[in-house]
Amino acid sequence: MENKSVGIIGMGDMGRMYARRISDAGWKVNACDVPAKYQQLVVDFADCENVTVYPNGHLVSRCSDYIIYSVEAEKMDHVVAQYGPSTKQGAVVGGQTSCKTPEIAAFESHLPHDVEIVSCHSLHGPGVDPKGQPLVLMKHRASDESFQLVERILSCLGSKHVYLTVQEHDRITADTQAVTHAAFLSMGAAWAANKQFPWEVARYVGGIENVKINIALRIYSAKWHVYAGLAILNPSARRQIRQYAQSVTELFKLMLGGHREEFTQRVKSAAASVFGNNSQRNLLLEDELLDQFSIGDMPPQQVRNNHLSLLAMVDCWSKLGIVPYDHMICSTPVFRMWLGIAEHLFRNEKLLDEAIDTAIEDNTFRSDDLEFTFAARDWSDRVDFLSMDAYREKFEQVQHYFEPRFEEAKKVGNQMLKTILERSSATTS
Repeated sequence: MENKSVGIIGMGDMGRMYARRISDAGWKVNACDVPAKYQQLVVDFADCENVTVYPNGHLVSRCSDYIIYSVEAEKMDHVVAQYGPSTKQGAVVGGQTSCKTPEIAAFESHLPHDVEIVSCHSLHGPGVDPKGQPLVLMKHRASDESFQLVERILSCLGSKHVYLTVQEHDRITADTQAVTHAAFLSMGAAWAANKQFPWEVARYVGGIENVKINIALRIYSAKWHVYAGLAILNPSARRQIRQYAQSVTELFKLMLGGHREEFTQRVKSAAASVFGNNSQRNLLLEDELLDQFSIGDMPPQQVRNNHLSLLAMVDCWSKLGIVPYDHMICSTPVFRMWLGIAEHLFRNEKLLDEAIDTAIEDNTFRSDDLEFTFAARDWSDRVDFLSMDAYREKFEQVQHYFEPRFEEAKKVGNQMLKTILERSSATTS
């Protein structure tokens, strides 16, 4: 192993995962978090002989050859301003945030000019095996030699390396994550507003509903800042979240008014725009998979749903000119799941016609759709306000409602994600 050391500033879930995998591969890792967590980190990594825990980022910065800032996006400027000036001469620095524009601005503002910049972004959460998942690498200010060093260090993750500019990264992550997160966040908020645990309601069990429930709970069991940073700090994401709320609202109004012809034309037009040139692709999700991962008991007969969240998703993609297949190499597991159930609905003409009929004629989900519309608009407003506090307040309010039930959903959700990703890997590669 080369005589190089890796510094990790910020030992949250992702920082810890990187520290363990990089150190297991034989690299020396210097790690730190806020001073209050120092003693616990020493205990937690006592079994890792290649990991040295330091009290602060100054000590990590001055002795490490490649330094990864694994901190929340909204804190990046403050943390880099604090520790950046201590960076070892000639070192390489990067970050793990999902929004790179403010991250790079912080590096350029606070790092010495002799420090090189190579950033990264693992497009998955810390609970997902990184093997085969996309890892974006961005050579912003670095020599070929330094970039190759970063590649060698991170190769231990077993991820697929994707090479982008900072600008390309932010646009693509907005395309593949921003509205996907908004949809699931809105579902959870609507269920909480209606005091529902959806897997206990027969009309939300089975098929597409299983994916919706499991992914929504997966998102709400994570940390709020993971989603807030992308939504608020990425201008492309804000525009897309706003369009999603608008698509939800306009489709819901057409449903309430019984405007079948206009509703049908809009849905079918969106389907042609998004899926028309990809109609021969193998489906990401097959029928037999969708019923396997139910938290609740399967009802004897599946209740028909209008799937407003999915109809609005494809309408949103159509309005913004986004073709989701264009970015599959940079897609997250959650995005592939979301695209998979959208594709499952829109490429099955019988199922899509059934959803349209239900939207116009059936009031079974009407109160749920009302709360979902409120939630989508509320999330969009909070993002437009550029308020991390407002985002956190809403997220943690819903999170608190579902928190007692996370454990029972986690096992099923993890197995669902693993199985479906394994089945769809050949399609997305």
